[in-house]
Parts: sequence; structure tokens; C-alpha cells
Amino acid sequence: MIKSFITSNKFAFIGTAVGLLVGYIYYQQIGCVDGCTITGDPLNSSLYGALMGGIALSMLDAKKKEK
Repeated sequence: MIKSFITSNKFAFIGTAVGLLVGYIYYQQIGCVDGCTITGDPLNSSLYGALMGGIALSMLDAKKKEK
């Protein structure tokens, strides 16, 4: 049951992992020092990146499954 869930959502998991890494790298390289809600904190930046990465790749996977 868990294995089938993971295999059916592998693109979302990959997107989440990549987004987490990209979000942290964005904070580290570009991040905001004062007054930025998302990019001013490494945790917020990483979580936002993970969310966006997961959504993006799961949408691409959904379009791929429709065809």
C-alpha cells in the first residue's frame, strides 16, 4: 500500500526534494536580510521551495497521465 503510494507520487516527492534544496540555495545566495517573510529565513525559504517544487512536478505528472 505504501509502496504503491510512493511510486504513484514519485514526481511530487522528487519535486519536493529538489524544491527544498533550491529554496535553501536561494536563501543562501540571494536571500533578504531585513523584512522579507519568505527569503529572510532559511526554513521558510526551504519550505516554500519544497511546496512549489512538489506542486510543479505533480502538475506535470498529472498532465502526462492524462495523455
